Amino acid sequence: MSAARKILKLDRPFEMRRGGALHDVEIAYETWGDLGFCYDNAILIFTGLSPSAHAASSTEDPSPGWWEDMIGPGRPIDTRRYFVICVNSLGSPFGSTSPASINPATGSPYRLTFPVLTVEDIARAGYEVTRSLGVKQLAAVVGPSLGGMTVLAYCALFPNAARSLISISAAARSAPFSIALRSLQREIIRRDPLWREGNYDADSIPVTGMRLARKLGMITYRSAKEWAIRFGRERADAERRPGDPFGIDFEVESYLEHHASKFTGQFDPNCYLYISRAMDLFDLADHGGTVAEALRRFTVERALIIGVETDLLFPIEQQQELAEGLSAGGRDVTFEQLPSLQGHDSFLVDMDRFRPVVADFLNSH
Repeated sequence: MSAARKILKLDRPFEMRRGGALHDVEIAYETWGDLGFCYDNAILIFTGLSPSAHAASSTEDPSPGWWEDMIGPGRPIDTRRYFVICVNSLGSPFGSTSPASINPATGSPYRLTFPVLTVEDIARAGYEVTRSLGVKQLAAVVGPSLGGMTVLAYCALFPNAARSLISISAAARSAPFSIALRSLQREIIRRDPLWREGNYDADSIPVTGMRLARKLGMITYRSAKEWAIRFGRERADAERRPGDPFGIDFEVESYLEHHASKFTGQFDPNCYLYISRAMDLFDLADHGGTVAEALRRFTVERALIIGVETDLLFPIEQQQELAEGLSAGGRDVTFEQLPSLQGHDSFLVDMDRFRPVVADFLNSH
């Protein structure tokens, strides 16, 4: 499958929603498929917290994308029919301007001088990409998790910029439970002595803080029922290190250790802090006084809202709130409540349930 990986460089300051501005902003994105003659077949995808814009493989980059089974010829987001754009979030370290980027005014990384990041800023960066490509109205704007929040922000900020939306495992605002978890993750990173108030060296990042924050995150991304079925009380194969009475005993511990080690070194700690807080700050009520009024003002023709019954971070009642609010505004809404065992991560792994739902919605248009 052919694709293109590009960087959009803005020639004007990027004004941030909560104050401050970024200069020489770059927004990384990838595309698949061909833009139609009328420029009306584009689908914009926003990512979750940690992925890059590489959502699917291509001849340019054959490595599997984070949504490999969803995007491509004959797949639910069919690149024979749609021109697909996936943007790397503003604030993320995978090509877009972020706290890890060089501040052109100082010649040093932004670090904590980076302005407060909001979900609306991420949405507007995606909007800049679509405009640079000549797309005035998307066929659909799509996103899971943080990406679903960004979809909502996009539709609130830019009326008539999309004909339909797909929000997966997202919410109009973070629940107190989710805020508490992410707050603890951020504190774990900031308590690591190597964090140094955000001024860590590239070869000496707060590894312990990132590992522990990732482990806590992995626990909340899945469900207790899945842990029980998948791991039970199976013992780990690895031998305990001599002199370590509290080492890894169980397979579930090995699983967490593997994912923590894999994540550390891939994601910049300051970027993690900024994006995590952006999720907590987002409140769709800021765009209408109440969530219900904000949803009523949406101009999309159709919407697909997908929730998972075992999701701890974005529980099913938050998906119901979105579906009911959009329906009250006269939108044609499809609400899917999936019984996946994999909790919040289901949209990445339970493809047998997610693929048909997304394909049916897009094919019914």
